Amino acid sequence: MHARRNLLSVIIIVLVSFLLNWQVVLRWFYPIRYVTEIAAHTQGTALDPYLVAALIRVESNFQPDACSMKGARGLMQLMPETAQWVAQQRGLKVAAIDLADPDTNIGLGTWYLTMLQEEFDGNLVVALAAYNGGRGNVSRWLSEQRWNGRLDGVRDIPFLETRLYVQRVLGVYSWYVRLYGGVWPPPAKELPILPEIGRQLESWWHRIRLVLEDYR
Repeated sequence: MHARRNLLSVIIIVLVSFLLNWQVVLRWFYPIRYVTEIAAHTQGTALDPYLVAALIRVESNFQPDACSMKGARGLMQLMPETAQWVAQQRGLKVAAIDLADPDTNIGLGTWYLTMLQEEFDGNLVVALAAYNGGRGNVSRWLSEQRWNGRLDGVRDIPFLETRLYVQRVLGVYSWYVRLYGGVWPPPAKELPILPEIGRQLESWWHRIRLVLEDYR
């Protein structure tokens, strides 16, 4: 009986602590890394650093050596040909590009995302769709009026992966702003295991949504 009371007391303390410090606790699940690099490459642009952090979380979960089955690499999951094109536009040496280097990857990725936002008249939703689904595809969807380019019409995006990608990045972005108060740089507090747990829960939730979308 005494042990049960102790356990109950611990549970109550944990619950009260969570309710009083829920933002701090959830920051363990939603950490932000490479703060210096993100700040350096978003300064002077229209990009919110929290948006870039959200995109990186969704793309690679802050793993600089991440590589997709399609060949996208690094934190912002750039295709090598896209990275080479961006490097040429910026006057950089293509041969010297290392997409596993966080500063290089974030520099190229933020430039590309900024360019997409400018190309699509500052529309962030469309820019995110183009980042995932391709500029040509998105331009065609808009010209053929298959999608209105707004978040309220995101279900009309022809590619399911792109549809969920836009929703997921903006969802994580919203959480980041809420948890960290929108102030940059963010306060850094995390535990080593919780971020991966949060990532897995979030990933499974979006997989379930994908399955549900197939049945609609």
